[in-house]
Amino acid sequence: MSTNPGLSAHQDAESPGTGRGRGIGAAIVGFFAISWFAWGSAEPTAAAVTVLIRTGTAVGLLVIVLGAVLAVRSPAGSSVMADPVASRRYGIIVGLEFGLIGLGSAVLGAVGWTEWIPVAVCLGVGLHFFPLSPVLRDPGLIVLGALLVLVAATALVVGLSTGVAAGTVTGVGAGVCLLVWAVSALLDRSLYPVSRASAVPG
Repeated sequence: MSTNPGLSAHQDAESPGTGRGRGIGAAIVGFFAISWFAWGSAEPTAAAVTVLIRTGTAVGLLVIVLGAVLAVRSPAGSSVMADPVASRRYGIIVGLEFGLIGLGSAVLGAVGWTEWIPVAVCLGVGLHFFPLSPVLRDPGLIVLGALLVLVAATALVVGLSTGVAAGTVTGVGAGVCLLVWAVSALLDRSLYPVSRASAVPG
């Protein structure tokens, strides 16, 4: 343990999980929330749903801007990606996610089940948050992953039992879940480790 209080406070302020990490995470998730809203609008939707999609898209754009500003204005060390081990694990998990989702989508397309591709993608995205949670040191990602898995299951049931497109359900549901997490990443510091330096009042 360091005997230099100033050095200790500086290291805590630069610790992974604050500042740049929150900003980058919010911007990335905000972008994908917008992408899901766009997917949800691929089919005609009710007026209320259309308003929700447009509002979510506008908020997502704002989140991207605010996340980018926070990331740029924060120390480079205030991100888990500053740790080479965490960065490598992150790359492996995300790479596997994209590979498996791409393979699953290709298989569904080949057998003519393209309407279920959004469900498969949503499921894959939700599942990849579980191994990412310890890597990014954010237990909130487990909640986000569980919600996305629930969205995928709901979309499957709704798509099979009603005339509502599964893509609409996954697009709106996943978009809302991701957007809520992105906003929380900007506003709720409890999602990330709070450094002792920032916790000292005054």
